[in-house]
Amino acid sequence: MANEPASNKPKQPGKPGEMSMEVRLLITFVLMGLVLFLTPYVLKNTTPQPAAPQKKDAAAQKQEPPKAAPAATPAPTAAADQSASTNVIAERQDDQITVETDLYRIQFSNRGAVVRSWVLKKFFDQQKKQVELVNAAGGTKLGFPFTTLTKGTAVAPDPNQVLYVATRDPNGLAVSFEYNDGKVYGRKRFEFEKDRYLVKVTSELREQGRNVPHLVAWRGGFGDFGVVNTLSTQHTLYFDNNENKLVVNEVKVAKDGPVSVSGRFLFAGLEDTYFTAVALPTPGTSFEVQTWNDSVSFTRDGATKDEPHIGVALGGDGLNSARLYIGPKDVHTLRSIDPKLEQVVDWGWFGLIARPLFASLNWFNDNYIHNYGWSIVVVTILINFLLLPLKVSNVKSMKKMAALQPQVKQIQDKYSNLPMRDPRRQQQQAEMMDLYKQHGVNPLGGCVPMLLQMPFLFAFYKVLTVAIEMRGAQWLWVGDLSQPEQLSLRILPLATIATQFLIQKMTPQQPGADPQQQRIMMLMPLMFIFIFWSVASGLVLYWLTGNVVGIAQQYFLNKMMGVGQPAKPPEAPKKKK
Repeated sequence: MANEPASNKPKQPGKPGEMSMEVRLLITFVLMGLVLFLTPYVLKNTTPQPAAPQKKDAAAQKQEPPKAAPAATPAPTAAADQSASTNVIAERQDDQITVETDLYRIQFSNRGAVVRSWVLKKFFDQQKKQVELVNAAGGTKLGFPFTTLTKGTAVAPDPNQVLYVATRDPNGLAVSFEYNDGKVYGRKRFEFEKDRYLVKVTSELREQGRNVPHLVAWRGGFGDFGVVNTLSTQHTLYFDNNENKLVVNEVKVAKDGPVSVSGRFLFAGLEDTYFTAVALPTPGTSFEVQTWNDSVSFTRDGATKDEPHIGVALGGDGLNSARLYIGPKDVHTLRSIDPKLEQVVDWGWFGLIARPLFASLNWFNDNYIHNYGWSIVVVTILINFLLLPLKVSNVKSMKKMAALQPQVKQIQDKYSNLPMRDPRRQQQQAEMMDLYKQHGVNPLGGCVPMLLQMPFLFAFYKVLTVAIEMRGAQWLWVGDLSQPEQLSLRILPLATIATQFLIQKMTPQQPGADPQQQRIMMLMPLMFIFIFWSVASGLVLYWLTGNVVGIAQQYFLNKMMGVGQPAKPPEAPKKKK
């Protein structure tokens, strides 16, 4: 067999007198057989039994290619995995290890046992790619997620630069990383669930048998970097059990260096608008949270420059263990893990309205309509019909004020020669208010419907900017209701301005108002173009639907109540005897 590689060399075919390959192989095998058979008889050996194995071993070594010898080295490494700490446990190459569940696709590196990519398979960015939570620019500059930060004296060798041994569990849902050079021992383990956004993470670091306090860091930003104003939406957060409140920190709090807090926290980690990565430590244990401000290159409007990115480091002990939730800010999912975890969804000051509003949209979408755009339309129609009694009251009040206009004019003429700062002007206002009170007129009634719509406007704004269900929701030509329209000529804002002009023209004007002031008021809808041009298209859809419903309601109210016809002077209410 030692000559077999030589016989495999290609030869020039067609030359006469040459033996074929098959003949040469046959002669070679015959000669080898004769040598093996005749050697014991030709050579004198006092210990013939061991002699044959020695010859055989020599022949076997001769038959093996030279590169095969190093292949035997992993055997001692594998054995060392179970041996004393004086043996070396380390890989010899930088490997990429991928773990995939129904919800995640995570790419690990055994250099430092870090995460190079964390993809959410169920969510897509504006480029229709699955959402990547790891900022590659930040990881390259500062270290990728789950980098080890030691407290106090640094450990040599650096646990973030050594090559760990990676071991997968048979079910494919867990992976362990281990390093041991006899002096430094490091271990990280990640245990995933097939269909939940939960991961159990353990990090252990020892030097010469002593625990080394350390934290596990995720720096350089987090979340979907494709959304508008993405850096301003990224924060660190923790829920303080002692004070029973959620604390949210912006990146600027750490502008002078990392800011650290310790305590018994229910959860702590990172967030952006729609996603969060929080650790839930073992109840009753102390946990340290560090907020980092890191300068990392970022491209905005075609220009790339260094900008502050949020970062967090968690842990603080030699052995850190916690459950991690890394996924969407879905209210139902968060509540199923811990009711207080739902607080990472920030409903703002109008949460009292935003929560039931979101629940209504969800109910219509899940049970009947199956489209969030049309659900917004239906809910808006219902809101406007709930406010209809106020509009009726407003029209009645305006008609009464129109009928009282001659008496109002008399009072104004009575005091017209007085300076504006004359104290007797207060008597004029008192007489007018007595007149309105006598006839049951509310001069501010026209403002009430508009004022009542504002809380719903802010509530809709919050729902569209924090509810993960709205992210990527489509409606007709709108690709994402949580983002502005992508058309260069945005239809919804322009339609909103047009309907705003129409509804203002149909609404009865305040009697006795200055004509110049009325003309200025007619131009007010133009201001809405600056408000609605760059906001979420779902919010513009809400206001546009309200305008359309308001136009229909105002038309019928004007017809029913004779708005625009000459007003009859109201009768003074009869005095009770």
